[in-house]
Amino acid sequence: MGEAAAIVCTRRFMDNARYRPSNGTVSNERGGSAPMQLLIVDDHPLFRDALASAIRLAHPDAVLHEADGIARACEILAENRGIDLTLLDLSMQGVTGFDGLVTVRTRFPRVPILVVSGHEDPRIMHEALQHGAAGFVPKAVDKATLTRAIADVLSGALVIPAGLEAPPPKPRKTPLAERIARLTPQQLRVLMMIRQGKLNKQIAHELQVGDSTVKAHVSEILRKLEVISRTQIVIDTAPLDFEQLHNARAV
Repeated sequence: MGEAAAIVCTRRFMDNARYRPSNGTVSNERGGSAPMQLLIVDDHPLFRDALASAIRLAHPDAVLHEADGIARACEILAENRGIDLTLLDLSMQGVTGFDGLVTVRTRFPRVPILVVSGHEDPRIMHEALQHGAAGFVPKAVDKATLTRAIADVLSGALVIPAGLEAPPPKPRKTPLAERIARLTPQQLRVLMMIRQGKLNKQIAHELQVGDSTVKAHVSEILRKLEVISRTQIVIDTAPLDFEQLHNARAV
């Protein structure tokens, strides 16, 4: 870790009320505490080691997982549902642009992501935040700044480098339950399959309809849920239990 770079904590990012880092532990729903679990995703072993060492100095009891790419990161997140935070490098072999960030954010929307990157272009920082990152920390920051950024993100704050304006607040949406209620039973089935990562052709095959019909359903789902992409569909609908919702609608 290099020279210090000021980081500011702005507004609440998400409801992470259960996270209160202290000496490498987090509070759980039952009022007890468990070791904090962090996932470091970077394809440079030396930087992963440096990042892990910096974290262990501040949180000696923390459980650290490491991945050298997005595929391995997804495997670890799937195997360890207790991971509290992912620290992600944007530039890795086999990753184009923000694909890695979007992939992890879409598949595991409840796990906040702190980008730790060598990029310091404000445009890239803004785009990372727009794609769902909970914060952005340049790799040049010192250990104390990194530790503070981790604590802030775990407490539910959006963390950005000083001097970078926070992205404008998104327009307030209709409550999710009301948006879901707009969907027809068939659109709800399509929505469930989108959340499972299925492509339009796969959805068409399972529902025994044409591709054009599925595309029309997807367009209506985007409109009714007030989102603009399949990624946002997955992120927005993460809090719901769709099996229960579907069963209730079928009655």
